[in-house]
Amino acid sequence: MANSYFRFKQFTVYQDKCAMKVGTDGVLLGGWADINDARTILDVGTGTGLIAMMLSQRAPNPVSVDAIDIDMDAVCQAKENVQQSGFFNIKCEHASLAEFVEETGKRYDLIVSNPPYFISSLHSPDSKRTVARHTDSLPVADFIRLSVQILSDNGRISMIFPFSEKELLLSLAEKEGLSVTRITNVRPTPGASYKRVLLELSKCPAAKQENELLIEVSRHQYSPEFMSLLSDFYLAF
Repeated sequence: MANSYFRFKQFTVYQDKCAMKVGTDGVLLGGWADINDARTILDVGTGTGLIAMMLSQRAPNPVSVDAIDIDMDAVCQAKENVQQSGFFNIKCEHASLAEFVEETGKRYDLIVSNPPYFISSLHSPDSKRTVARHTDSLPVADFIRLSVQILSDNGRISMIFPFSEKELLLSLAEKEGLSVTRITNVRPTPGASYKRVLLELSKCPAAKQENELLIEVSRHQYSPEFMSLLSDFYLAF
């Protein structure tokens, strides 16, 4: 059974009300997303509020963060976590991305999402966990299409997906006229296959930067690159 909370260096994430708990994927995206020059950020499917709080902690300049989720319990949890963290620049809202896009008048410099992506796996008997884990509620094509509508001219979209979906994501980005500006292929251990891919999409054409991130060099021994990425967050680093 997962712990009811996860403690980081500057804040604690309570997760007893959320279907999806704190995991490596969300932490990776929170540490990897480029926040330079970002004044407005949207976190889609915020869950516990983890990524929104990580980005707020990392921001070198004042930043406004909107965090949305379709699960009311997750929104309540995120609001509690944000309040206890002291990141008063984060606003949590119960809304789907489609609803939010229709209602908001803002444009975002950075849109992030650790989305539901278990497209082919069996659904969980827990309906909330199913919503959190499957793309039924927000297909990735819709996520990208809707995000583009509220992305600022110099804005970026950052997300994490299974590596197996990489080519699909690249084709969807091209369809929406987006440039793929950064790719990090994530390998859990030396010699293992890539398991995740971190992608940054932009409206502005730019040379693509692609690299690899190794999580562990051996069992329970994190790589220097992984520790450097998350040194401001994990207590053990």
